[in-house]
Amino acid sequence: MSEPNQTLEGWYALHDFRTIDWASWKSLSAGDRARATDELLSRLHEWKETEARREGSTALYSIVGQKADFVIVHLRETLEELNELETSLNKSDFAQHTLPAYSYVSIVELGAYMAKPGTDPLQDPELVARLKPTLPQTKHICFYPMNKKREGSDNWYMLSMEERRNFMRNHGMIGRQYAGKVKQIITGSVGLDDWEWGVTLFADDALQFKKLVYEMRFDETSARFAEFGEFFVGNLLDAGKLKALLEV
Repeated sequence: MSEPNQTLEGWYALHDFRTIDWASWKSLSAGDRARATDELLSRLHEWKETEARREGSTALYSIVGQKADFVIVHLRETLEELNELETSLNKSDFAQHTLPAYSYVSIVELGAYMAKPGTDPLQDPELVARLKPTLPQTKHICFYPMNKKREGSDNWYMLSMEERRNFMRNHGMIGRQYAGKVKQIITGSVGLDDWEWGVTLFADDALQFKKLVYEMRFDETSARFAEFGEFFVGNLLDAGKLKALLEV
């Protein structure tokens, strides 16, 4: 049996993708739409207050294409909190005019090797900031789930610890070239969702998503061992843009 990697875990993550039933939304009176919009904006304000208290983080983006209309990304300490957020939104007036498109449940993950030997990683401010991050408010987001292959000679889980570390070290060198251009948050989802990891990328220039992912495809780690799910890409929704989106 190959030795498993040890990991450090931080906040739980929920990527909640939804479509808007525009016919239903437009059938409301102007007053009802205004009240539902105000209720949603109030929730957005509450999420920002939670973030200010460092008890979680939330990001809201519109999605380009027909896979969804928007995504809410929540980070919280517990699964119970994520469940409460989801249920609370489902009970809102606005949610009565949305349909679920996709969702992903995971937890922020780092390799245990990042902790200094003999220390408590939760006492390291730099590690805590990565395990419990404030989600960037960049112009664009890209999300995709992924697996490591388990096929024949390309079975990631049959490689030795040293082999896996070398692969990931080389893989990480590509990502470092995009420092300052792309912010990446990796969330682990083994036992939590259908894929093994979720990758969320943030950037002010959406073209950097294409360049980064394309370059990584040529790295042996991805070329041999990676399987990818659907990609979702979108644009930041602040309170003003959200209100404009819902105007009819």
